[in-house]
Amino acid sequence: MTKLKPWFDVVKPREDLRTGKPLDASEFAVHLEHVRERRAPDDYQIPERFFERTYITRTLRDLAAEVVRRLSGERVATSAVFNMATQFGGGKTHALTLLYHLAAGGRNADSWRGVRGILSQAGVPGIPAAATAVFVGTEFDSLSGRGGDDGSPRRLTPWGEIGWQLGGENGFERVARHDAQGIAPAGDVIRSFLPSGPTLVLMDELMNYISRNRKTGLSAQLYNFLHNLAEEARARDNLALVVSIPASELEMNSDDQRDYESVKKLLDRVGKAVIMSVETETAEIIRRRLFEWGGLPEEGARTCAEYADWAMEHHEILGDADIDTIRERFAGSYPFHPAVLSVFERKWQSLPRFQRTRGVLRLLALWVSRAYESGYKGAERCPLITLGSAPLEDSYLRAAMFEQLGSDALEGPVTTDIASTKECNAQRLDREASEAVKKARLHQKIATAIFFESNGGMTKAEATLPEIRFAVGEPDLDIANVETALDALVDSCYYLSAERNRYRYSLTPNLNKLLTDRRASVQAKSIEDRVLEEVQSVFRAGPTIPARVYFPEKSGQIADVAVLTLVVLGPGRPLSEPGTPRLIESLIREHGLAGRTFKSALLFAVPEGTSALQNEARNGLAWEDIAGDDETLKRLDDTQLRQLKTGREKAARDLREAVWRTYRYIALLDKDNALKEIDLGLVHSSMAGSLTEVIINRLRQDDEITEAVGPHKLVRYWPAVAEWSTRAARDAFFSSPLLPRLIDPMAIRRTIADGVSQKILAYVGKGADGKLEPFHFGTALSEADIEISNDMFVLTAAEAAKHVEPPRLARVELKPSSAQLRPGQEMQFSVTAYDQHGRPFPIDAPMWSASGGTVDQSGSYVAASTPGFYTIAVTSGEIGARANVQVVSEDARPKTGRGGEAIKPPPRAASGLRWQGNVPHQKWMNFYTKVLSRFVGIPGLRLTVEFEIPPTDAVTQSKVEETRTALRELGLNEELEVT
Repeated sequence: MTKLKPWFDVVKPREDLRTGKPLDASEFAVHLEHVRERRAPDDYQIPERFFERTYITRTLRDLAAEVVRRLSGERVATSAVFNMATQFGGGKTHALTLLYHLAAGGRNADSWRGVRGILSQAGVPGIPAAATAVFVGTEFDSLSGRGGDDGSPRRLTPWGEIGWQLGGENGFERVARHDAQGIAPAGDVIRSFLPSGPTLVLMDELMNYISRNRKTGLSAQLYNFLHNLAEEARARDNLALVVSIPASELEMNSDDQRDYESVKKLLDRVGKAVIMSVETETAEIIRRRLFEWGGLPEEGARTCAEYADWAMEHHEILGDADIDTIRERFAGSYPFHPAVLSVFERKWQSLPRFQRTRGVLRLLALWVSRAYESGYKGAERCPLITLGSAPLEDSYLRAAMFEQLGSDALEGPVTTDIASTKECNAQRLDREASEAVKKARLHQKIATAIFFESNGGMTKAEATLPEIRFAVGEPDLDIANVETALDALVDSCYYLSAERNRYRYSLTPNLNKLLTDRRASVQAKSIEDRVLEEVQSVFRAGPTIPARVYFPEKSGQIADVAVLTLVVLGPGRPLSEPGTPRLIESLIREHGLAGRTFKSALLFAVPEGTSALQNEARNGLAWEDIAGDDETLKRLDDTQLRQLKTGREKAARDLREAVWRTYRYIALLDKDNALKEIDLGLVHSSMAGSLTEVIINRLRQDDEITEAVGPHKLVRYWPAVAEWSTRAARDAFFSSPLLPRLIDPMAIRRTIADGVSQKILAYVGKGADGKLEPFHFGTALSEADIEISNDMFVLTAAEAAKHVEPPRLARVELKPSSAQLRPGQEMQFSVTAYDQHGRPFPIDAPMWSASGGTVDQSGSYVAASTPGFYTIAVTSGEIGARANVQVVSEDARPKTGRGGEAIKPPPRAASGLRWQGNVPHQKWMNFYTKVLSRFVGIPGLRLTVEFEIPPTDAVTQSKVEETRTALRELGLNEELEVT
């Protein structure tokens, strides 16, 4: 959409509205008597200005044309008597003033704005000058009379005053006795004081005079005078009588009502009833009165077209917004939005105190003045004056509005929910909303529109969702935001009621107000208990985890067992608190005074914070408090009872969702033995059947937990032992962070059974004599056949093969592997044989031989007599070993080469290695990397470790326990010699 100009840059309010001059309703209530006496404001006193600001509606033109025609002597299609007995504030006195100026102006009036149309309809060449009499019931007092002290005779009755105005002293003289005695003159007398030329009699506010003079009898006489005058007017060609009867009907008592009906029936019988303003012309009246209006400007037309296009595009959600004439409606209302003007006709017209023209003018004048000021201060630059933009924060505007509504009891609801100089509910929602909604002040505009559409709750009028969309919608607005803002208002406002997309403000506080009051009285202990109860309820649901522990503060509260345990920290232990990670570390590593063995078994559900939980719990308790209060329930209507039920259900859901959102962190021991934290992100109940399921799924995805482990994987985790007890194998999944945690610790039985049948594992028992029995390898076993205990073991396939395959000679070892002897010196060599599994293997009668010297079949060697290098060999079948011998003389020196360097004997063939020595602790890791790692795959490699720590204060009981635990996790003997 191209940028539209603000309305105040296109049309200008009249000067007093631009300057913010204080406005009073009387400024829009012309006083006919003041005009006659030439003391009215210029807008009403000066005929040219009056006609410039007056929009001559169809009914006003009809009335004026008919009166002008009658004054011109035309009887055809004219009436002599006119009765304007319409709603208070409907423009009757304005019409009388127009007739007065026409009659007083005569042919001078022909050039005034709008008069040409009157003449055209009347069918006369010009406005006839007419003798004019004005009687206003609110001004004339029959006790003190009028005149007498200004040289004129004192007049005590309406007929005396009219006689004086029409005929001067001569005219009054004709009715002087009737005036003095308070008796209405008959037709003969009336004819005697009426001028012979065109004559116009205007009477306004008769009910005021009738009510005040009922006891004196003048009320009845006025009725007679009206009757007689009307009959005389009907008999003449150039006399018109125009009467406005009522005061506000709200101000009438029973006598007033009776007299009102009598006078109205009389005038309706002898004359013509006139309705002054109609809905279709109200906009033009208002524009002419409030703006320097010269017709719709080009920029205004462009604005109207943009808005009309938007309305047509969204017509399906705007209900019966009269789309067929929408362009005309926007153009006919500019600079107002059509909803601003139509709401008074649609929703306010039935209000007893509503003044259809005068009241709306007063209200809109204040509205336009404040909107103009706000626009030029940069607060709002709206293309149209919309229903939602009403500046209800202005006390003068509120006063004018409450006057039309008939009550100022709405002050509280308006300033609490809609607009205030201090922040109210709608303003707070705008402040907390997204930037687009905040900039549009959408919550406040919607609340204001609802207030007008539901006429402040003074009747049962309601604002429908289509009406609200039409009132606040505009080309740049995302229409979906309207429903979002409505939901927020319904949840927050204290006087707004909603049912089935119908909204209204009322004087009665709604459940939100009750809820706010009850929330303030909820005790902190009750909130804490409810939060803890709901957290437990949420975590109890879902997949089976062998153990759950709620809100521990000491490590002894969590059992040290080889089962997966979900530890739910209390809501007051958010992860952001420095003490929370320390608590988790303590719970993981300690169990009472001892160290914890099964550190990996613990999974921690950790909250983000507690405020959301406390807020939702407070809501739920407040709803329950309302529901449990019988006295309160009696005051609620059916709609509120349904809302109460819905509110309780929603509060329960919101608290549950708050638990989901709050417990978004998981903590557990990582593979490097440090604490690991996992953020689940934005968690909500639609993600899974339970929060526990969400946690399990995430940990399964990260390979932190598993439902089962395959036998090959178990072999990869094998410790440095040949035989691994089934209990130790199971426990390793909960004691070592290197292994994934088993959801079901008994799943290890399936692993072992599968491994045995696939010849990946052997399942054995071990007797006191060390014999492996039973021995299952390659046999079919079920889970039920597997016992988890310290007496049953699993072996790798390689280890099992040692007990299944027949042993065969695989390697022989000759010792010593090298020697230096003197000629003829004897040395005993020994031979050791090993099978394919690296176990000792007996051999009979190995074959010995020597390249120099002699060796017998027992391995006894006699060195050769000649110095040199010799080889001793031993064989058993095709397997053999060699040893190198150097024979040197007594005085032999190391031989040197040509350069004088010592000649080293040829290296003997290596068949095995052994080393013993102390390794500094700084080189322990390097020792494995640089020395042992190259031999890891050789069968029979043995590493015997002995360590000793001298007595010191650093050796605490907890470190002793941790050492035992570590040995157990590695599947090693955990016996320690404590000194």
